[in-house]
Amino acid sequence: MEEGDQQNSGDNAPYLTISELSRAVKTTVETAFEFVRVRAEISRPNKAPSGHLYFTLKDDRSTLAAVCWKTMTANLAVQPEEGLEVIATGRLTTFAGQSKYQIVVSQIEIAGEGALLKQLEDRRRMLAGEGLFDQERKKKIPKMPTTIGVVTSPTGAVIRDILHRLQDRFGVHVLVWGTLVQGRDAAAQVAAAIRGFDAMPENGSLPRPDVLIIARGGGALEDLWAFNEEVVVRAVAECRIPVISAIGHETDTTLIDFAADLRAPTPTAAAELAVPVKTDLAAYLSEVNARLMRATARKLENAGQQTALAARGLVDPADLIQRRAQTLDYALGGLFRGLDQWLSARALRLSGLAGRLRPPETKLAEASGRLLQIGQRFEQHFATGLATRQQRLDNIAKLLEANSFERVLDRGFTLVTDAAGAPIKRAAAAADQANVMIRFADGTRGALLDGDASASASGWRSRSRRYQTGTKSGAKTSTKTGTKTGRR
Repeated sequence: MEEGDQQNSGDNAPYLTISELSRAVKTTVETAFEFVRVRAEISRPNKAPSGHLYFTLKDDRSTLAAVCWKTMTANLAVQPEEGLEVIATGRLTTFAGQSKYQIVVSQIEIAGEGALLKQLEDRRRMLAGEGLFDQERKKKIPKMPTTIGVVTSPTGAVIRDILHRLQDRFGVHVLVWGTLVQGRDAAAQVAAAIRGFDAMPENGSLPRPDVLIIARGGGALEDLWAFNEEVVVRAVAECRIPVISAIGHETDTTLIDFAADLRAPTPTAAAELAVPVKTDLAAYLSEVNARLMRATARKLENAGQQTALAARGLVDPADLIQRRAQTLDYALGGLFRGLDQWLSARALRLSGLAGRLRPPETKLAEASGRLLQIGQRFEQHFATGLATRQQRLDNIAKLLEANSFERVLDRGFTLVTDAAGAPIKRAAAAADQANVMIRFADGTRGALLDGDASASASGWRSRSRRYQTGTKSGAKTSTKTGTKTGRR
C-alpha cells in the first residue's frame, strides 16, 4: 500500500470523545480494582461541610487521593488523623473532572500496635499541654461516701466484683450507668455517662454520687482504646465529682488514668479505695471513742482541782452580805439627811420668787391696752391703703373709657364685622355679596356688600340716607352697600 493510502486509512479510523474515554477508563479501573487494601500514612485530613471526608494516603514515594462518603464515616472504627499509619479498605475509581484516580474508603484500621502507640503518645502530649493532667486539678476522694456511681458494662464480671467488694467492706448506695466498654460507640457512651452523673442535681429523686468509678476488665490496646479517646478524657477532666479510673490490669495504662483524680490498678481495687473496710472502721471508731473518754475524764479531773483551788479564795457569802447591808444603812442615813437639807433650801428660794411675781390681772390689762392700740393703727392703715387703691382704680377706669372704641363710634365712625363678629379691616377681605354687620354708636344694622368698588361718593351718600340710625340692634333690615363704610 502506498504512503498516501496509509494516511487516508488513518484519517478514517474511529475516534473517542473525552467523556467516552473517561467512562472507559473509569470502568476499567473500577473493574480491575474493585476491592483493595492499602497501607499508608494519612495526610491532610479534611471534613467538608457536606460531611464527606477527604484526605491523602502516602508512602515514601507516592500519594493517593482518598475520600470517605458521609454515609460511611459513621462506620469507621478509626477516624483519620494527620500522620496516622493505617490500612485503608475500599475501591479505586476515577475523577474525570481532574483526570485523576482515587480510592473510595469504606474502612480504616490501625496498621499495627506501633501506630496505635504513636497516636496515643501524640494525644497524651496534646492533652497534657492543655493542663488536663495537672496535679493541681486533682480532687480529694471522700473518705465516707454515701453514694457511688459506676460507669461500666452492666453485664460483665467487673460490675459483679465491684458490688461484691462494696458489700463486704461497707454498705453504700450504688448507681450503675451501663455502657459499652469496647467498640465504635463505646467512647461516646462512656463520656455521656460521666456527664450525666455530673449533671445530676443535689436534691433530685436519685442521690448525686460522691465519687465515680470508671471500670473495665483487661484486654489488648485496641480493646481499651475507647478510654484513650479525647471525648472521654475531657469528660473525666471536666467532671466535678471525684473520679477513680479502673481500666484493665495493673500494667494497662489509658489516658483517663492521667485525667482521673485517682487510679486503681484493678476494678476491685477501685472499690477498696472508694470505701473503708467495715471492721477497720469499727476498730477506728472504738479507738477514737476510748481516746475521747480518757480526754474527757482528764478534763473533768483538772476542772475539779481548779474549782477546789478557787473555792479556797472565796469569802463567806453570809458575811459578805452583812457587810454590804451595813454599808447600805450608812448610805441611806446620809441620803435622808441630804434630802431634808435640799428640800429646805428649795422652799426658801421658792418663797423669795413668789414675792417678786406680778398678778395675772395686771399683765392681762396691759396686754389688752397694747392690743387696742395695735388694732386702731391697723384700721387707720387699712382705710388709707383702701382709699389709695380706689383712686388708682378710678383713674384706670377713666383712661379705659377715654380710649374705648365706642367713643370713636360717637364721632360718626362705624365698625364692620362679618357674620361671625370678626372685624373687616380691608375691602379685599370681604367677598362679593357678603353679609356683614355695621355697628353704629346707637345700634347695629345688617348689610349686603356689592361688587362695585368704584361707586361715586354721591351715589354712596344717596343710598346711605336710607339707613335709619334709630333702628334697634338686631333689626331684620338688609341693604346693599359698598365696602367703603367709613373709618373705624
